[in-house]
Amino acid sequence: MSWLAPLRRILLGSPAIAAALYVATLIALIWAGATALADIIDKREQLNDANAQLAQFAGRKRPGVTATSAATPGGSVFVEGRTVTIAGAALVQRLTDAVAKVGGNVLSTQVELPAASANASMISVVANCELEQPALQQLLYDIEAGWPFLFVDQLHVQQSVAEAAGGAGRLRVLLTISGQWQGQT
Repeated sequence: MSWLAPLRRILLGSPAIAAALYVATLIALIWAGATALADIIDKREQLNDANAQLAQFAGRKRPGVTATSAATPGGSVFVEGRTVTIAGAALVQRLTDAVAKVGGNVLSTQVELPAASANASMISVVANCELEQPALQQLLYDIEAGWPFLFVDQLHVQQSVAEAAGGAGRLRVLLTISGQWQGQT
């Protein structure tokens, strides 16, 4: 208590010093409150950005595209079907719909069911189709960004020499995609 007595004497004896300390304390408290409020606003902006990014990942939508025009299929991340044959048919239907959506034609498909020695949960489809060159990128995006999760295993693209010289024509695409089947759903 030896240092409190002289401090009390200075503060009681000089109101200007007491007022200056009061104002300094008030300014420090206002500054601390303002920085805390700024930090809360910054954290809220970060949370809003994270929620927007999460919604983009969850909805598999591109920025600037409305939910109605994105037309991403919903459902499970796995190829659905009670049996492996039904799951293979669902995978063929998904691929056929994606090709038709970009204006292409599916010429043939072949389902490769999982072998006992291989990964028993992966189903593959080999498809031979025709489509325009700009539609190929849209098709690949639709397959890999949509639901269920699908992977392009092989991609072979051909164009006849006569059509390539003319600068137009359709591409012949041999495409192998695969998806994971979880078993009975």
